[in-house]
Amino acid sequence: MSASASLATTHLVTLAEFDKNKVTPGVLGFIVFAVMALAVWFLMKSMNRHMGKVDFKEAQEADPSGKGGPGRAHPSKG
Repeated sequence: MSASASLATTHLVTLAEFDKNKVTPGVLGFIVFAVMALAVWFLMKSMNRHMGKVDFKEAQEADPSGKGGPGRAHPSKG
């Protein structure tokens, strides 16, 4: 048996003897977590850009009758 073949068989033996009660996320779990973290980062960056474009100042409407307060609803015309 060559050195590489004996090395391969020892790796196979160690894979067969792993503890089934020990659960770890492994590399795939890390990759999924990293992708989700990047997606959230890009979404937050996009949200901040869009919120910067929003104008929060309301235009003051002149009420000719003087009866309507700031909390009163005005009926629609028509």
